[in-house]
Amino acid sequence: MELVETRNPGEQEFHQAVRGVLDDVVEGGLDDELERLGVLERLVEPDRAISFRVTWQDDEGQVRVNRAHRVQFNNTLGPYKGGLRFAPSVNPSVLKFLGFEQTLKNALTRLPMGGAKGGADLDPKQLSNDEMMRFCQALMNELHRHIGEDVDVPAGDIGVSEREISYLFGQYKRLRNRYAGVLTGKGLAWGGSAGRVEATGYGAAYFTTEMLEHAGEQLDGKRCAISGAGNVSIYCAQKLLELGATVISLSDSDGTIHDPEGLDADKLAWVKQLKLERRGRIAEYADEYEADYLEGETPWSLDCELAFPCATQNELSSEDAETLIANDCLAVIEGANMPIDADAMRLLRSEGVLIGPAKAANAGGVAVSGLEQSQNAQRMSWGPEEVDRQLREIMRTVHAECVEWGESGDGSVDYARGANLASFDRVSKAMLAYGAV
Repeated sequence: MELVETRNPGEQEFHQAVRGVLDDVVEGGLDDELERLGVLERLVEPDRAISFRVTWQDDEGQVRVNRAHRVQFNNTLGPYKGGLRFAPSVNPSVLKFLGFEQTLKNALTRLPMGGAKGGADLDPKQLSNDEMMRFCQALMNELHRHIGEDVDVPAGDIGVSEREISYLFGQYKRLRNRYAGVLTGKGLAWGGSAGRVEATGYGAAYFTTEMLEHAGEQLDGKRCAISGAGNVSIYCAQKLLELGATVISLSDSDGTIHDPEGLDADKLAWVKQLKLERRGRIAEYADEYEADYLEGETPWSLDCELAFPCATQNELSSEDAETLIANDCLAVIEGANMPIDADAMRLLRSEGVLIGPAKAANAGGVAVSGLEQSQNAQRMSWGPEEVDRQLREIMRTVHAECVEWGESGDGSVDYARGANLASFDRVSKAMLAYGAV
């Protein structure tokens, strides 16, 4: 950690992600060969980090400049794979933490994918459709040099949906004169996969089902508090409802709606139209359905049995953890990347609250991205039932890996520890096999 902090000064998110993994790995003991070949030192150092200027023109004719990055973290297990994020908060620290986590998350899926992450310090909410097109084209003017179906396959993330992937792919085709699976999250009509939009949320719900069944519990009837109101949150809520749970909250940066009776299919369809099409504020739900609106608050004060932080990193604090524990919350499932801060994670684990760690619980998105890569390589398209079947099987396998590596003698499972050890084992063994590279 001293090495990581010295080489990456001030990058708190990256430090937090690395420490969370190394605490478990080192506690378990390191093989002499791992130490001799510097596997830890190599694992925490990205293969490369590319930064570049994006110059584009807004609707008023003003030339604007943004900074973009691609952190190709580790390709031990396959081509680099990870999303592109457009948000003002994008910086090297955030992308390194995401790329590091992505490497281990992808390892858990057992699909042939390395880890990467990228993005730009752009606020998509401030751009018109034409401005977004010009921005994506300008970004791809540089990014195309660094990606390829056997090199690095970006996908969407916060601020990057099918529209942005479409513009990026169109420019890639124009520049390279080739039609290839160099991006995932594409539209169904041109190489995308059924189920990709829903995959992260569905996967989190499937992982939760496996966790509860292993603990002798069931999802049916459980009250679920969910943060966020984007794709992950909405489709996690949708699958939870289908599986019999009660979803009592959603949120955005302005506040939280609390519906004690629970959302239903019609209410959720209204939220999809509000957030994914009109890009409105979640407060409108409270007016439409006479629900409670907690302005400026998160959902973690609500009485729930299952908590799903699905918004952003470090959104759930130690104070929130204390409230969830006091309310007898059974499990916290990370739908977002590293949404539980370090202090809250230690507290929840020490109190025996089940944790669905992000590298396991939200692996569904990248799993279906991997399935999209397979379909592109075969020039085939699978139906939604087949994709969902494979997604559920992958999440079952991820859960089994966590149990194998995280189960204690008394039968309890530390899922965070299990996910860290299982993924590290797979990546480190491949790194040893390659020698000092």
